[in-house]
Amino acid sequence: VHSKEAGSSRRQQFRIPMATITIKILFFASAREAAGGITSTNLELDADGADTQVLRTKLASLYPKLAPLVQDEENLTLALNEEYVDMGEVKQLSSGDTVALIPPISGG
Repeated sequence: VHSKEAGSSRRQQFRIPMATITIKILFFASAREAAGGITSTNLELDADGADTQVLRTKLASLYPKLAPLVQDEENLTLALNEEYVDMGEVKQLSSGDTVALIPPISGG
């Protein structure tokens, strides 16, 4: 038993922390309502593989009421640093990026 415990602590000792990035999220209209009324937040993602698809998944898990919107590209457009992300396109994210969640605009 003692050797297993030593092995455990040895493994933990050599863990390499994942590098993270911080991005700013802006919530508009129904996305703001679904996220509990917040207008913006900063969000950390693992730097390795951080992209708009990973962001959608992370937002869906953090804000369950937002999940139906954020997981459907037809119902929520992303704008990365003030440029729309085309439907089906996946963009890499970097620390300091700003991503706006823009639901469809309706009205007459």
